[in-house]
Amino acid sequence: MIVCCGEALVDVLDGDERRSVPGGGPMNAAIAAARLDAPSAFVGRVSTDAGGELIWGHLQRDGVDLRACERGPEPTARAMVSFTPSPSFRFEGDDTADTALESAELSALGPGPHIVHGGTLGMFRGRTADVLAQLTERHDGIVSLDPNVRPAVIEDRRRWDHFHQRWLSVTDLYRASDEDLDWIWPGRPDANCATELLDGRAAAVIVTRGSEGATVYTGAGTIDVAAPAVEVVDTVGAGDAFVGSVLTSVWDLLGADRAALASISLAEWRSIAELAATAAAITCTRVGADSPSARELAAFLE
Repeated sequence: MIVCCGEALVDVLDGDERRSVPGGGPMNAAIAAARLDAPSAFVGRVSTDAGGELIWGHLQRDGVDLRACERGPEPTARAMVSFTPSPSFRFEGDDTADTALESAELSALGPGPHIVHGGTLGMFRGRTADVLAQLTERHDGIVSLDPNVRPAVIEDRRRWDHFHQRWLSVTDLYRASDEDLDWIWPGRPDANCATELLDGRAAAVIVTRGSEGATVYTGAGTIDVAAPAVEVVDTVGAGDAFVGSVLTSVWDLLGADRAALASISLAEWRSIAELAATAAAITCTRVGADSPSARELAAFLE
């Protein structure tokens, strides 16, 4: 199973409470994988307030497994997203449910191994950060990380670095945007960062560049893929759709076999990345983190 761990929150679009939609990087990735017919689960703490009910219903409708998920009375975190005059967001997330995860026990999901994926806010915020780091450190399947950096939310850079490093020590598959890498390792070329990650634990590093496509770095070599040309409505959730598609493809190829990840060929990585870039492009054609279904993805490729 693909187990996405971290925060679920509500995106309030253009300040209009009536346009509140579920969001959060790991939750979006779980939805994206489920819509592509992969066995997908979400692990995090979801509020029992109105925002939490919105999130819970969203996950249930798309068939995401919630047996290892927690509920709690803490409020739902909110991202106030504005598209005019230019895209921006303001975060409201003090003492929210996503920070208060008490445990991450995957036994409820059945026998593994599983692919465990995380990043974004859940990687470093509150009690959740340590609970999820411990989960990855004892996990025997593939670990995937998308740091999905949100500088406006990171108040303590040293804390962020600490948890990022804990994840890196066990991460097999690392996806980041070029902007993420520039924030994490300022001034360093993407290829240099990828080489360092591959010299560590990672078997594959994927760097996305928005409309310019993506680069996959592996021990066997490097490939570049283009992003399909589409009319962009907004880019919210595009990276999460990309990740959900990659994880689905990896699951379909080898399940959660950590040792087998390095055996994926460059030709297979090209197919994986091209499919993921298409899923991200479709997401960009509509408002919010609305990733495509398997049928929509297939129709686009016809």
